[in-house]
Order: sequence, then C-alpha cells, then structure tokens
Amino acid sequence: MTKKPKPTWAGDVGAPGLVHVYTGDGKGKTTAAVGLVVRAVGHGLRCCFVQFMKGRYPYGEVKALRTLKGVTVKQFGTLEFVHKGKGRAVDRREARKALAFAGKALAAGRYDIVVLDEVCVAVFMGLIPVEDVVKALEKRSPRVEVVMTGRRAHRRLLARADYVTRFGKGSHPFDKGVLARKGIEY
Repeated sequence: MTKKPKPTWAGDVGAPGLVHVYTGDGKGKTTAAVGLVVRAVGHGLRCCFVQFMKGRYPYGEVKALRTLKGVTVKQFGTLEFVHKGKGRAVDRREARKALAFAGKALAAGRYDIVVLDEVCVAVFMGLIPVEDVVKALEKRSPRVEVVMTGRRAHRRLLARADYVTRFGKGSHPFDKGVLARKGIEY
C-alpha cells in the first residue's frame, strides 16, 4: 500500500507558487480574486492586491480588503475609461507604475499571493507590453502564487497559467440598460 502524499498549502516552505488567470466576458473575475485573498488571509497568508486601470475609486472590494490584516492594496490608473488604441500617456504611465510595483511584490518573497487585477485588460489595451508581464512572472519568488484577472487574456499569459478560469456571460442587466450597482458590480 502506497502512502498518500501529505497535502501542502501555499505558506509551506518549498511549496511552489502557481499562476491563475481569470478571464472572459462574464462578471466575477475580480470578485473571485478577492475571494481567494479572503480565504488565504483566513489561513494567515500575506497578500498583495494590485489594481491596474482602476484609479482610486472607492470600490467595495478595496474598502473590505483594506480592513484585513495581511493584505496590501495598491490602485493605479485614472477614473477615465480607456478605449483600445486610445490610451493616453497618463494611462500608459499608470499601467507601467502598476507593473513596476507588482514586479517588486512578486520578486520580494514578502507575499504569499499577488493579485494583478485587470492586468489582462491593460495588456489588451496596449498600455503595457505582454513581454513585460511575462518577465515579471519569470522573476517572481518561486513560492509566490499569482492571480491575473481581466477580459481578453493574452495567449502568452494563458500559456504561463496553471489555472485558467473563463467567466462566460449568459446574460447581464447592463444589456437591458441597468447600470452598475453599488455593492454588486462595484
């Protein structure tokens, strides 16, 4: 009879850090990342939540995460919407600052989990090159778990992922003219 391997957890010394991508047109990518952070903090893990393209808007998830011990939250971007191919210099500068901060968080080994919220969109919009995101992933501490969120994830980011979760849209109230609601969409 073979002995069952002992399960590990992300905080174990020597446990490998894996890469998650949450993508697709459905709702819930950021919410899923927040849920993973909440679970991790419940087990005493240290988390860094880096938001690309979200400015300093008072999102409900940001307010909640900032109340949790062991979570660092950094927001980058403006409050303006970015259209593909029409990113302004300030949008590109903010995305580069977000990636620089995230790269340091990934490499330092100070965090068990680093979330790059909306990084996939920042790449798709042309605000940061996918090569720079890949380099940051390659330079990360080997035990750091990474979560990348956003629609239209680049194939190179998908290829790096151990987990790929696609959020599909069946229907959405926005299609019927219902705008984003506080506490539900933000």
